[in-house]
Amino acid sequence: MVESDKIPSMLKNEMGDLGILRINGGFFAIISIWIVDRLGRLASMDLVCEDVRKERTEGMAGEIVYIKAERNVEVMEDDVLFKDMAKVYCADSHVAAKVKSLKVHRFSNEEQKRQVFSILKLIEMIQQACPGVTVENLGETDILVERVNVEKHKGFGQTLKIIFVACISFFGTAFTIMAFHNDVGINQVFEKVYELVMGEASSGYTILEFTYSIGLAAGIIVFFNHIGGRRITKDPTPIEVEMRVYEKDVNDALIETADREGKVIDVS
Repeated sequence: MVESDKIPSMLKNEMGDLGILRINGGFFAIISIWIVDRLGRLASMDLVCEDVRKERTEGMAGEIVYIKAERNVEVMEDDVLFKDMAKVYCADSHVAAKVKSLKVHRFSNEEQKRQVFSILKLIEMIQQACPGVTVENLGETDILVERVNVEKHKGFGQTLKIIFVACISFFGTAFTIMAFHNDVGINQVFEKVYELVMGEASSGYTILEFTYSIGLAAGIIVFFNHIGGRRITKDPTPIEVEMRVYEKDVNDALIETADREGKVIDVS
């Protein structure tokens, strides 16, 4: 039998243990309620986010995205964005901003300087980023993207190249004109014309040589449509026209070569 004086101490110990259990149980109950509340909030946030995504997707449905891709695009960064390759328009500014910010390609190494893209690949990227939209292409069907380094084209070396090309163009043109005049015998022609008109042989350089030289210079200036850095008319110069034709032929050749070699980024 338990002694009578030990009963109060045992009751105290049992009551103390019961109090500790109650405290621990209350603590775990509070933690459980907090966890359940947090899980409920996260679930509700997921539902809200899902509703927002559905609303955005439903809002995008029916929108028309107009894109106008360029034939040749030059970029200075390794990352190529959609806005670098094409102009984008949509009545919904959010859709247009999302399309413009799409990352299309990244140049991974220094040796890769060109990449050809099919417009179908760009349309596929838009459809994946903005489901339900309609894409209208108003530009090119193939885009050639070139990465350029502006820093490499600066400095004293670039100035020397410009001077060298200018000297070659000036002296080469002058030599060509003199060789042409020598072949046709322009001096003898002027002597004959002067003798027919004046009735006497010329004694050297006459008014014909001076006026011909002035007319030749004026004709070259008018033909090339430039006086220094100024244009005579707003029409493109013959050099500009030929350069555009040359650029078009080069771009076509590069795109066709990439297509034959299977290096065009296209839909699978």
